[in-house]
Amino acid sequence: MQTGMRKDPLASFNFKVDIQGTVVGSFRECSGMGSETELIETKESKQGKLIYIKVPGALKWENIVLKRGITDSMDIWKWRKQVEQGNVKDARKNGSINMCDQNGATIALWNFKDGWPRKVSGPTFNAQSNEIGVEELEIVHEGIVREQ
Repeated sequence: MQTGMRKDPLASFNFKVDIQGTVVGSFRECSGMGSETELIETKESKQGKLIYIKVPGALKWENIVLKRGITDSMDIWKWRKQVEQGNVKDARKNGSINMCDQNGATIALWNFKDGWPRKVSGPTFNAQSNEIGVEELEIVHEGIVREQ
């Protein structure tokens, strides 16, 4: 075991997103980078006892949700428009989420494939608030892998 090789955890605020050049940039929040296997339970009788057997079912991935302060950029809205017009085939994109260190170097990298925008939401308006407007993008995909 080496000493003096401490690896500090990364700050979660420092990440970049690139969806095949269609959507590129910084977001304030990113979630849903996981997978799960459905659980199938069956009952069996063994030596007069009823027991549950648990076996893996279908694999599914969480939807990626990205949030950012709204600007004049129309990139996610144009991407979503492809799906609204029935052009899901062309809307499918591969993408990456890069978690960076303090110097901007990628330390952790997740790649997803065949993603498309399931949902886009604009900001909530409130004349009594001084919060920034936030837009949200939900991406469904066919798999995500941590590469680094």
